[in-house]
Amino acid sequence: MRRRPGVALELGAVPWLLAAALATTVPHAEHLPPWLSALVGSALLWRAWLWYRRRPLPARWALALLVGGCVAGIAWQFHTLLGKDPGVALLVVFMALKPLEMDNRRDAMVVILLGYFLLLTHYFYSQSIPAGLWLLSTITLLTATLIRVHGGAQPVAAIARLACLLLVQALPFMLILYLLFPRVSGPLWGLPQDAYSALSGLSEQMSPGSISSLTQSGAIAFRSQFAGEVPEKADLYWRGPVFDDYDGLTWRARPPAGGPARADPLIEARGQVHAYTSILEAHNQRWLLALDVPTRLPPDSRLAPTLEVLAREPLRVRSRVSFVSALDYRASVAEAAAILQQSLALPAQFNPRTRALAAEWQSLPPREIAEAALTKFRHEPFYYTLQPPLLGPDAMDEFLFTTRRGFCEHYASAFVFLMRAAGVPARVVAGYQGGEVNPVDGYLTVRQSDAHAWAEIWLAGQGWVRVDPTAAVAPARIEQGIAAALPEGEPLPVVVRIDADWLRQLRNRWEAANNSWNQWVLGYNPQRQREVLSRLGLADADWQKMTATLAVLCGTALLIVTLWTLPARRAVDPVQRAWQRYCKELARRGMARAEWEGPLAFAQRVARERPDLAQLTSEAAACYAELRYGCQGDARLGQLQQCLHRLPPQRRRKA
Repeated sequence: MRRRPGVALELGAVPWLLAAALATTVPHAEHLPPWLSALVGSALLWRAWLWYRRRPLPARWALALLVGGCVAGIAWQFHTLLGKDPGVALLVVFMALKPLEMDNRRDAMVVILLGYFLLLTHYFYSQSIPAGLWLLSTITLLTATLIRVHGGAQPVAAIARLACLLLVQALPFMLILYLLFPRVSGPLWGLPQDAYSALSGLSEQMSPGSISSLTQSGAIAFRSQFAGEVPEKADLYWRGPVFDDYDGLTWRARPPAGGPARADPLIEARGQVHAYTSILEAHNQRWLLALDVPTRLPPDSRLAPTLEVLAREPLRVRSRVSFVSALDYRASVAEAAAILQQSLALPAQFNPRTRALAAEWQSLPPREIAEAALTKFRHEPFYYTLQPPLLGPDAMDEFLFTTRRGFCEHYASAFVFLMRAAGVPARVVAGYQGGEVNPVDGYLTVRQSDAHAWAEIWLAGQGWVRVDPTAAVAPARIEQGIAAALPEGEPLPVVVRIDADWLRQLRNRWEAANNSWNQWVLGYNPQRQREVLSRLGLADADWQKMTATLAVLCGTALLIVTLWTLPARRAVDPVQRAWQRYCKELARRGMARAEWEGPLAFAQRVARERPDLAQLTSEAAACYAELRYGCQGDARLGQLQQCLHRLPPQRRRKA
């Protein structure tokens, strides 16, 4: 049985379809191999040239070879045809090649529906505000293309207006489903393997250059909102991983020797405490960045013996957590002997000059030893820089006595080495220091450029005490931020060095908008949904109540939209109905009438393009014109209706 041919596609609709295909594929260019992006662009340009020159479409065997070559190339590029990246690449290829065989409305509908589906794949790679705006504009273009394909030639403004109207009518249903439809845990737009990629932040180990390289990023690490006043910048130490194992080059964390680690270190808070909520970006590690030192933790977390907050699972999605922290405290005054012994360990060899210097201080009390090291940093020509020279095997000796140029990890490492060599338990703490309050939304923004490392020493009767040797070399780093401490020419991100007030204000507004977008759109998780439902009086709603609520709200929205659009609908009289039916049948035969086209002008065009329908169409147009603009009569209406029945059967195309 031969397939019934579809309605022929108007030539004027082809540019709309090509524009829609281009808009849905262009954002994927940065994720596709260069050869594939070039092929997609060439295919769309080829189809545009064929349309412009009125050339026939390529043969199906040529398209089959092209599709087969693309599939083979994608399989070679990604080593598979399964998964996110090869799947998206296949969809993009199909979107580019389908227009090369598009000659009827059925093919046009495939392109439009594939475009709607391809839009969803953009969220696999980006969920930012610009991506959302681009997708909204592309949805409008696809809807306008759908109108053009089925509605015939119309002014561009009229098509755009109708497309926007349809999207506005769909907006209430979208909001209802977004707010009330059950949410799933984890990221909505992502695959399981994506949780381990494209994540940045502090590492599980620290070596010279690790934090300085991180500092060159202006990306946001987390945002915090305080219940009261924000502490002074010099007091904002955000605790991350703690390193107590040193092999001569790299600092690492390790469990205490002599048995399992205590999970409940004793913290004695003194003075005022601060309550705050942080929105942490995903970093694929277990630690939660809390203000040093936390006294109340979020659920599913614990305080490690090293005073870092550890979550049950690595942080693979943006998370909202609440803390209470004390800036003045005593921690682990009665520390375990195994932990203290571990905090004195050093490699057996290397750095003889540093060991000799520490040996001169061993007779002093621990606090005076620490002060002696800080005095050395403060009064000798040490420099704070992101571009220190490379160090050899005796890294501490070279840094303390030769180069004297380094970043925070150099000063923290050297200080802890000196303390351990002098017999004072010490360890390195990594995290972030400082932050900048955004006046637009009141959140304290902490960037990767605020990454910092400092030291802790254990003193009898006081416990672990924070000592920041960087403050002795570059006090501006602690009091004003990294941009104030480093000279011009250092590789800091542009977002950190903004001086102009209007640029800073623009940045603050943009970041505040991103924060709201992250919380209420991307971060609308089950917890957030429960908060919203509680405010709506649906805190304990089961699935039956939620289903009924969705049905009622969607029905109400449908009623409102119907009442809004109903007055705009005009009653169709018998004359108009008969003429519309006749024009519809002509459209099925490849002669669609444009909305702006009058009956007589339409009859003249039919006479030029379809001589076999000229006489009958002229008669129908004359009847319609006389009924609409001349005298009224049932006889002429009956004649117009007879024209519809006298149309010859639709011609069938050869398969």
